[in-house]
Amino acid sequence: MSEISTKPYMLRAIYEWCTDCGYTPYLAVKVDAATQVPMEYVRKGEIVLNISFGATSGLKMDNDAIHFHARFGGVSREIYVPVNNVMAIYANENGQGMAFEPLLGQAPAAKTPAPVEEIAPVPTLSSVPSAPAPRSDDDNGPDDGGEPPKKGGRPTLTRIK
Repeated sequence: MSEISTKPYMLRAIYEWCTDCGYTPYLAVKVDAATQVPMEYVRKGEIVLNISFGATSGLKMDNDAIHFHARFGGVSREIYVPVNNVMAIYANENGQGMAFEPLLGQAPAAKTPAPVEEIAPVPTLSSVPSAPAPRSDDDNGPDDGGEPPKKGGRPTLTRIK
């Protein structure tokens, strides 16, 4: 029997932890041809999605993919993300969560488990403090206008090795 990946189980566990603690779960996703997301919100081949109960409709986290409906600029869109494309799941409020190496274009492969001594530690996420971003009344999506991020803007993920 082939080995089942632990990644979808970890994604569901961190999602449940976020919701139990009252945090907002976010997914960082590497976008490729298999990913169905609003391309106008993709930056540098990546997108960050709010997957909280209030932001999604019909959220389903399977072993192969995460799919749901969400509103972008007031328009409902169908979202489909292969589990292999997920780079991280974390709580927006404190940055705690789990990071993964995206395996683009690959089907979930069965791997022989490594001995415990050889398993590398899982990187942790930390939030980067930032000044609150100015809010506008017409908050229809990203407000960066295609410009590079400015210091003191939106929080970003920092991968710690």
